[in-house]
Order: sequence, then structure tokens, then C-alpha cells
Amino acid sequence: MTTANLNNAALAARDLRHLWHPCTQMHDHQTIPLLPIVRGEGAWLIDADGNRYLDGISSWWTNIFGHANPRIGAALKTQLDTLEHVIFAGFTHEPAIELAEELVRITPPGLDKVFLADNGSAAIEVALKMSFHYWLNAGHGEKTRFIALTGSYHGETLGALSVSDVALYRKTYAPLLLTPFLAPSPDTYEGEPGETPEAIAERRLGELRSLLEQHAHETCAVIVEPLVQCAGGMRMYHPRYLSGLRALCDEFHVHFIADEIAVGFGRTGTLFACEQAPVTPDFMCLSKGLTGGFLPLSAVLTTQGVYDAFYAEYNAGKAFLHSHSYTGNPLACRAALATLQIFREDPIIERNRHLAAHLAKRLAPLRDHAHVADVRQTGMIAAVELVRDKTTRKPYPSEERRGMRVYLHGLKNGALLRPLGNVVYFMPPYVVTTEEIDRLVEVAIAGIELAVRE
Repeated sequence: MTTANLNNAALAARDLRHLWHPCTQMHDHQTIPLLPIVRGEGAWLIDADGNRYLDGISSWWTNIFGHANPRIGAALKTQLDTLEHVIFAGFTHEPAIELAEELVRITPPGLDKVFLADNGSAAIEVALKMSFHYWLNAGHGEKTRFIALTGSYHGETLGALSVSDVALYRKTYAPLLLTPFLAPSPDTYEGEPGETPEAIAERRLGELRSLLEQHAHETCAVIVEPLVQCAGGMRMYHPRYLSGLRALCDEFHVHFIADEIAVGFGRTGTLFACEQAPVTPDFMCLSKGLTGGFLPLSAVLTTQGVYDAFYAEYNAGKAFLHSHSYTGNPLACRAALATLQIFREDPIIERNRHLAAHLAKRLAPLRDHAHVADVRQTGMIAAVELVRDKTTRKPYPSEERRGMRVYLHGLKNGALLRPLGNVVYFMPPYVVTTEEIDRLVEVAIAGIELAVRE
């Protein structure tokens, strides 16, 4: 039996027999039907009943050029006829070589080496292990700790979760995790009344300095999501924090890990968020939009100096023995190359700035809403903070799931909006039109009105 013979209800029933979905309480689907998607077209998803949904979150921030993008698809079809996969230890292939060359060309200067993995959490694991192992090889085995920001999220494997600070994901597994030092986030939402974003960044840099003065001798690296802490609630901060962080890492001899998995590839208004400081981190982690959402792939870029610390005779014990079966997968590398070609040939960043300005204009009236504490935006990421009381910023209790009401309203009205708690956010694909942005915002506003009713 093919999908074409089944409707939404039939496919959802089949799904529930065996599948266990991520980031989901499966009990919810006793009352909230799963949506079987059978096709994608640009910014739209189509289910088995023919209903259409405007993808306002780029399907977990991956499909930056929309669904079924013909240029990426064509590149994959060609690659399928030549090489689908080969072991990447002791072997290589042209798509991986070309991808490494292109990534080195477009990322901040000084990132000259590329290590490939297969998802965002794996990239974080690679960067953490590589940083620790660098210091071990350099004779500083006492460096075993990491500094992360409060409210940070870097993935859900044990290492990545160890440098995350979102209780929803971390609390259950805390006994299994490393314990990071937490530096206060430069999040502008948490600033003092009248304090500018740049002043908040400066104040938080002072607190980070104090932490490093105490713990730099045992710290491998500071890890941050540049400009936007995405899964932590779309918390945004000033680029000054990144330039100050780079200076502090140099002063105290610790690494700077930039997690650009969600914020890279044009999402913040520049190709990479670090460009807005501008800074070169010691490690840059990339994934999500890297392949335009077609296939899993991640990359960790680092410096020649880091690479040299591992370069020795095999029996010296300095090799970085980290591997994934699908490391350097040719199909994924080809999808990534096609994605980067679109950036090279089309005025994507310029168009995104126009779309971002239009989104800002449409969201501006929500600043006066009685249950909206903040409307914030960095490039093609915008967020609306729902609260019970605007004056005190008293939040809604998490058990009330006000954001879920917005999500369900969106689905009923042909829009995929998946809030983070009580933060309604927008991360649409770059192929979205201004008319489609209008529709997303209209559906979201109506959903917010329903969600805040007592």
C-alpha cells in the first residue's frame, strides 16, 4: 500500500504503532493528531489530505531554501549515479574536498581545517573533545572543564547536553553529565531598565572575566551560540560580547567555540553571526542549513594551530580518534555544495535583509500587546515573548502550555509555528515571500489572542 492510497488518519494510525518521535510526549497524540506530510513545495508542506502548511520554522531551522529545492535536488541526483558513500578513514572523494575548500573560503579567516560529522550535536561533541585533547597534547591535562552561558542549548547527546543550561532537556540526565561553569548570558531581555544591549554585553563580559580569573587554569573552552541563544528561548545579544569574548579567551588561554549550527548560513543578517563582531573563533560548528535540509551533515572548522597539536607519529598517541560511519558522506557533501552555490550565485543576504525588515514591520504592533513583554529580532529570526503580566513580566506557568495553543491554532489555519514554551518565534525559509510573511504573522497574532485568554 502506498502513501497515495492513504489519508491523514490512516497514516497517523500506522505511525503510532511503532514510531517514537523526538522532543515529543507521545501521550499528546491521543488527542492531537500527527500530521503525515507527503510533499514539500518551497515554503509549503502538504499533508496526505491535501492540506497546505506554511513552514514558519524551516522545519527545525534546516530547509533554508525551502522544500524540494530543485537546484539541490538536481545535484543529488547526479551524485547518486557516481558515489553514494565510502569509508572516510584512509579514503577521500571530490565532494568532500570541494566542500572543505569552500567552507574555508567563506568562514572567518584563520579557520583552515575542516572535520566532518553527521549532525549538530556530533559537531559539538567533536569541538569539545578536540579542545580538551588539544590541551592534553600541549601538556595541560588539568584543563577538563568548559564555560557555557546560562540559558544555553547545544544539543542532546551527553557531551552537548553537558554544556547546555535548559532544564527541560538537562535535568533528567544531570547525573550522567559533566558540570560546566556558567557565565551569565548577555541576553538583552534580562538587562536592567534603560540599559543598552551593548552595555549589557560589557557588564556580562566583566562577569565572565571574573569567572576566568578563578577557573581559566582548568578550562578548555568557552562555548556560545553567537548573537542568538535559539532553543533557550531565542535570547538575543549584542555583537560586542563576541569581540570581548575573543579577547578574554586570548588573554586567559582558553578556546572559543562558536556554535553556529542554528545561526549560520545567513540567518542573522550575515553569512555567519561571528562576522558581526567580527571575530574568528578557535572552533566553528556548522550543520542544519549546511545541506539546505536535504541530508544530515555537520562540520567543525578549526585552526592550523589546533591541527598541528595532533600531528605526530601514530604511536605518539596524539591522533584524534573520533569517527562516524557516515563521516564525509558524498551525497551530503554534494547537497552542501549545491546549497553554498546558491549563496554564491544569488543575492541571498541582501534579499534576507529586505524580508527581515518586512517581518519587523509586521510584528511591530505586538509591542503594545498587553501580554507581550518583548518583540525581538536578529535578521531572519524573530521572537515574541508571551507573559501573564506585561508590567512585571510575570510568565505564564509552563503547565498552561500557552505556546501550544498558538501551535494548534497555526496548524488549523495552515501555518507551522512551533513555539518554545511561551516564546512564539519565526525562522522561515529564505524563499518565503512578503505575502507569506504577512500570512504567518496574521495567523500568529490570532493564535496569540486565543492563547492569552483566561
